[in-house]
Amino acid sequence: MILNIPNTLTLFRIALIPCLILVFYIPEQSISIELKNLIATIVFVVAAITDWLDGYLARKLKQTSKFGAFIDPVADKLIIIASLLILVDLGRLDVLICLIIIGREFAVSALREWMAKLGEPGSVAVAFIGKLKTTFQMIAIPFLLYDSNILFIPIVLIGKALIYIAALLTILSMFYYMKEAAKVIRKNS
Repeated sequence: MILNIPNTLTLFRIALIPCLILVFYIPEQSISIELKNLIATIVFVVAAITDWLDGYLARKLKQTSKFGAFIDPVADKLIIIASLLILVDLGRLDVLICLIIIGREFAVSALREWMAKLGEPGSVAVAFIGKLKTTFQMIAIPFLLYDSNILFIPIVLIGKALIYIAALLTILSMFYYMKEAAKVIRKNS
């Protein structure tokens, strides 16, 4: 069954992406930038929670599916890319960091597709470093979206530190996956 609870949560996460984007197009006469930031942060956090929850429920309820295995990482990439582009547009994120993260997503996705064509789809399976990278991104982005102080703590600085760590993990994870793919390529040569 394609529309089980985990897949419905994943599709809900995809549906949140336009909400995240459109909040910044509401005229400033109608809603302050602070409120826009808060709404966008809440939308992103809800999306991040559904990311964890859909995987948990798929395993717990034994509702894993090929569709879910396909759509879940697509939803993750879409929400991350949309958020990063918003942050670049708002001047809260360097273009270089955005390019590193987005470029890695395309490179690793292409690498996985290539490995699947070689008959080795599991050779570039998600590794701990990839999950760690995603975790840092999912924590950093809400801090950057919120862009205000809480109890005199400059949240945006915490977000910037975390996104730089995420970018470093992004590079390291890409090299890890390339190394794993190189083993397969050597084996098949």
